[in-house]
Amino acid sequence: MRIGLLTEGGYPYVGGEGGLWCDRLVRGLDRHEFDVYAFSSDEAQEDAGWVPLPPQVGRVRTAPLWTAEDDGVVYGRRARRLFSEHYGELAAALCAPADSSTTEADRFATALHGLAELARDQGGLVAALRSETAVRALERACRAPGARRTAREARVPDLLAVASHVERALRPLSLDWYQEDGLGVVDLCHATAGGVTALPGLLAHHFLGIPLLVTEYAVRLRTHYLTRPDSSPAVRSLLAAFHGRLAAETYRRATFVTPGDTHARRWQERCGADRSKLRTVYPGMDAAPFAEVGESPESADPHTLVWAGRVEPAKDLVSLLHAFAEIRTQEPKTRLRIIGGPTGPEGAAYLGHCKALAAHLFPDEADGPHAVGDNPVSFEELSGPGLRTPADAYAGAAVTVLSSVVEGFPAGLIEAMFCGRATVSTDVGAVVEAIGGTGLVVPPRNPRALAEACVSLLRDPERRARLGAAARARALELFTVDQNISAFLGLYLEIVARTPVRRPLLGDTGTPLPFAAPAEAHLPGHWTEPTPRAVPTWAMDTPVPATETTR
Repeated sequence: MRIGLLTEGGYPYVGGEGGLWCDRLVRGLDRHEFDVYAFSSDEAQEDAGWVPLPPQVGRVRTAPLWTAEDDGVVYGRRARRLFSEHYGELAAALCAPADSSTTEADRFATALHGLAELARDQGGLVAALRSETAVRALERACRAPGARRTAREARVPDLLAVASHVERALRPLSLDWYQEDGLGVVDLCHATAGGVTALPGLLAHHFLGIPLLVTEYAVRLRTHYLTRPDSSPAVRSLLAAFHGRLAAETYRRATFVTPGDTHARRWQERCGADRSKLRTVYPGMDAAPFAEVGESPESADPHTLVWAGRVEPAKDLVSLLHAFAEIRTQEPKTRLRIIGGPTGPEGAAYLGHCKALAAHLFPDEADGPHAVGDNPVSFEELSGPGLRTPADAYAGAAVTVLSSVVEGFPAGLIEAMFCGRATVSTDVGAVVEAIGGTGLVVPPRNPRALAEACVSLLRDPERRARLGAAARARALELFTVDQNISAFLGLYLEIVARTPVRRPLLGDTGTPLPFAAPAEAHLPGHWTEPTPRAVPTWAMDTPVPATETTR
C-alpha cells in the first residue's frame, strides 16, 4: 500500500508533537510506502530540519501554516461573486443556532468544498480570505435574522479576529496537493490529528475519492474550546462553531476515526462521530527501556512514594503534599520524591509554591529520624544524580502516585506499569481505562482519600507485588509499539479492501478486469505477476523524488 501521512507540527520535523509515534509507525510498516504531507508550526521548527527518514518514505511535501505570502491571484468578477457566495454560506453556518446541526453541517460542507474548488480552478484563496469581502460576508452573517445572540454581538475587532483565524485555518485549500500526481497516487490518507491536519485528507476524498483515516490522541476541538480565554464571547463562539463544523465534516467523511482512549472517544461522539466508525487504538510506547526495572521488583524501596511528570498546576502537587502530611503521621519512615521539571513560567512559579509548601509542612528538625537538611520531600530533575532515564525515576518506588485534576492519556502511569510498580491515581481522563484493575483510584482534589490509598499499599507488600505484576502484564499487552502498529496495519488493510478501485483496468474488449490490481501489488516484492497491460502507470515501481517542498 501507499499511505499519505498527514501531520501538523510534528513528523518529519525534529521537534514537534506526535513525531515519535509517527516515526515508529512508518518504520514498523517497512513493507509499505509512505508519502508525508506535513504542516510546520513555526520558522524555528523548519530551521531545525527533519529526523532521518527510512527508505519507505518516498516523498515529503511541506507547507507552513504559520505564514502565507500573497499568491498574487486576482479574481475576476465571476470568481469574486463565487467566493462571496461560498464564504457567506460558510459564515452563515457558523452563526446559525446550535440546534440546527444537520442542515448547517451540510451547508458548511458545501461551502467548504465550494471554496476548495474555487481555489483549484483560480489558483488560490490567500488574497480572497484576507480581503474586505470576507469580513463583510462574515458581518452580514452575524447581523442576519436568526443568527445566534453571541454572533450578533460581534464588533469590528471581533470580526477581524475571526476572519484572520479562518484564513489561517483554510490555507490548506490553496495548496496544489490535490492532483492525480499528488495525493491522487496514495491508497489512503492517514491524518495524525483532527482539525486542520485532516483538511488535506478531506479534500483528497472530495476531489479524488481517496479514503481517509483520522487519528486523534488529543482531540483538537477540545483544545480549541480551552484556548483564547481572554477573547470576547463572540470570537469564542464563532471559532468554536468553525472548528466544530470542521470536526463533524471530517468525522462524517472518514472511513474510520481512531481515538487514543475512551475519553477522546466520548468527545468525538459528542462532536458527531458515528460510533460504528470509531476504533480505539492506544498509543504505542517503547517498553524496552523499562524491562530491567520491571523484571527486578525487589529494587523498590518499601518506604518511598514517587511522583514523576511535568510540574504544572493541573498536576495538583498541592493536594499530594497535603496527602503526604497525613501519610507521615501514619507511616513516619515514608519519603516522597517529586521528579520532573516545570513547563514555562507558570510551571516554574508553581514549582516554587510547592517547594515553599513542602518546607512549611515538613520543617527540618534538629532531632529525630530526619535531621536538618533531610526533608522527607525531595524535588529532583530527571537529569539529576542517579536519574539518567525515566526508568530510574520508578526504580526505587514502592508506590507511584498520580495526583492530577486534568489528564489525557497518562503516559507516565504506563511507564510505571512497565516497571511493575503499584499505582495510586486520581480518577481523571483515561486513567481508569489505562490501569484497569491493577491500581487504586481515588477522587481528584481529595488528599485524605489519596493518603488512605497510599498507606494501604505501603502496609501491604504482597498486595503491592500483585498489583505491580498485573500492571506490567496489562501494559505489555495493550500499550506497546507492536500493538499500535498491528492495529493500524489492520485498519489500513480493511480500508483498502472496502474501497472501490478508482481506475478500473480494461481488457482487450474494453470490459473491466476485476481484481486486476490487488492491494498487495503495491507491496515491495513480486507478490503478483500481472501482465504489462494490467499494470497502471500509477502503480508501477517508479522512483519517487526524495523530497518535494511546497512553501
